[in-house]
Amino acid sequence: MDEHDKVDWAWVFKSGWKGLCPRCGTGHMFKSWLKISDRCEVCGLDYRFASPDDGPAFFSLTFVAFPLLFFIVWLQVAHEVPVPILAAIAIPLMSLGCLLPLRPIKGWLVASQFVNRSLEAGTGKLWADMHAREDEKQEGKPKR
Repeated sequence: MDEHDKVDWAWVFKSGWKGLCPRCGTGHMFKSWLKISDRCEVCGLDYRFASPDDGPAFFSLTFVAFPLLFFIVWLQVAHEVPVPILAAIAIPLMSLGCLLPLRPIKGWLVASQFVNRSLEAGTGKLWADMHAREDEKQEGKPKR
């Protein structure tokens, strides 16, 4: 791995964690908790390339929910915690544990898509046509 790759990965994690524009590092990536902005207010990066889809939920469930679930099961088996107390511990723990990492994970995925210039194979022309139609609608131009 060369020096360029190390800088890119560090940048991906930093901009994703902080919700900053992956191009300029100062603009905001999100306009609300999980809603990605249309454009960066500083450099004008168009976020239409971003397609994290179900990735944040998958990573949150895989790396947070499963370990928490095993912890809760261990707590019950090892200490025989009464069910109401276990529910009082498990429900907030699972809820916060799964919801809080969604934004940093989504930011990480968007930044990773930008740095790696990812695009689904064979869809470059399709995306360009779709964005051209969207731009025409926004500018009030008639369709071809």
